Amino acid sequence: MATERLNSILSHLTPSKSGLSAITQKNADDVVITLAIRTPLTKGFKGGMKDTPLDFIVYQLLKKVIEKSNIDPQMVEDICLGNVSNGKAAYIARAASLAAGFPTTSAASSVNRFCSSGLKAVQDIANQISSGSIECGVAIGAESMSEGGDRLEKPFHDALLQNQDAQDCMQPMGQTSENVGKDFDISREAQDRFAAESYQRAERAQKAGWFDDEIVPFTVTIKDPKTGEEKEVTLTKDEGPRYGTTFESLSKIRPAFPAYGDRSTGGNSSQVTDGAAAILLMKRSLAQKMNQPILAKYCGATVAGVAPRIMGIGPSLAIPKLLSKFNINLQNDVDIIEVNEAFASMAVYCTNVLGIDPSKMNVRGGAIALGHPLGATGARQICTGLSECRRQKKKILLTSMCIGTGQGMAGLFVNEQL
Repeated sequence: MATERLNSILSHLTPSKSGLSAITQKNADDVVITLAIRTPLTKGFKGGMKDTPLDFIVYQLLKKVIEKSNIDPQMVEDICLGNVSNGKAAYIARAASLAAGFPTTSAASSVNRFCSSGLKAVQDIANQISSGSIECGVAIGAESMSEGGDRLEKPFHDALLQNQDAQDCMQPMGQTSENVGKDFDISREAQDRFAAESYQRAERAQKAGWFDDEIVPFTVTIKDPKTGEEKEVTLTKDEGPRYGTTFESLSKIRPAFPAYGDRSTGGNSSQVTDGAAAILLMKRSLAQKMNQPILAKYCGATVAGVAPRIMGIGPSLAIPKLLSKFNINLQNDVDIIEVNEAFASMAVYCTNVLGIDPSKMNVRGGAIALGHPLGATGARQICTGLSECRRQKKKILLTSMCIGTGQGMAGLFVNEQL
């Protein structure tokens, strides 16, 4: 069924100059991005933000939005927080925005579609602007994985468990990765080679300073685990990249999920990470009126469902579904691609099935090397992808990620900083 559906979607992906010219046109009612910033990504439980709660992360980043954009906070009509693990995210979005300097007239909410929550927040704000509900809003994706994960506390009701797909929604993510590896014959070697490339790209990018224009310095308090002594530190760099990582070194790491298989490891899976990213969106006419720099045009985003037990293949359906809506061709029209590396198994699968040019995908490395703060990733990819578009002077950015319980999401953007 999944193969037939994929073939049906792929059949619509024909090269089209009219599709490309349509999305690159500039109109007063376009939804545009005027700011895209993020925190450094730090190691969960032991990194720079291990002692920083989610509310403070969101508060600090929203303060940075006001500071970096020079926007009058009164202009922001809604703020949407994408978060996975914190059940109080809606409270946090509202309280943090008020404390950061947004007025009581700026509304706030939270959304959760697992690993796509950051992109879902962007889509929520963009859709409101597009429909005329608001003219300006902030989307933020944030996660403190140090505070806890998103596992189910108890099994579903027996009525749900009668359905196998519903039952499979309870499978741990590591198990779904091993399922993808086995079902589609993605070898341990292929996964380790992909992961090594991710680490090496992240190392090159970090050493070259490519991340510097997307990261804002982030000051937090950190506690010494031995002495309990607290000190204030300013974080400026991602902590995930491991310099000197090779295929050979990764191949020595033991499987992370031996109960389910022997192909996914701590070296070829995404890292447990804390971090956040924020996107300021508004109508093009408003951006021009307020003299805001237009970084990019938001074209659209969509979702697709897949079998929960192989949730990792989600991008392989979401990407062609999105591109078909805009009559855009993946190989000929898209310049930069950010696919979240939840696991090397799914990244290799999606690369192969969609025929993605590896030189266009995750140019600065991905979640294997940088980390995957669940709710933040969808917004973080936009920051990184647009920065890479600016560096290469490229136009079309595509982002995508797999989603727990069997989904995929993808977003399409046009860089206007050439």
